[in-house]
Amino acid sequence: MNKDLIRILAECAAACNHCAVACLQEDNVKMMERCIRLDMDCAAICKMAQEYVARDSTMAKEVLDLCARVCRECGDECAKHEHDHCQACAEACRRCEQACQQA
Repeated sequence: MNKDLIRILAECAAACNHCAVACLQEDNVKMMERCIRLDMDCAAICKMAQEYVARDSTMAKEVLDLCARVCRECGDECAKHEHDHCQACAEACRRCEQACQQA
């Protein structure tokens, strides 16, 4: 189970990083500011959660709870935008939120 969770966390971090960079290339970057910020926060918490899960930390559940919350917020924001990268990120965030909640 931890291998699947670690993979899902990594996929979400990658999708968020990709989305943030792609958002920076959109015509109206200012409109994408909240999306970019949440992408960066989500990628960071997913990477941190990966590390906690990988080393079977006693604090992993708390980190995963926060990760689920950040993934939900990031997914909700990305879902508001029609860009393919935002929609892909929203999907990755939803999968990751669910995996974090089930851990």
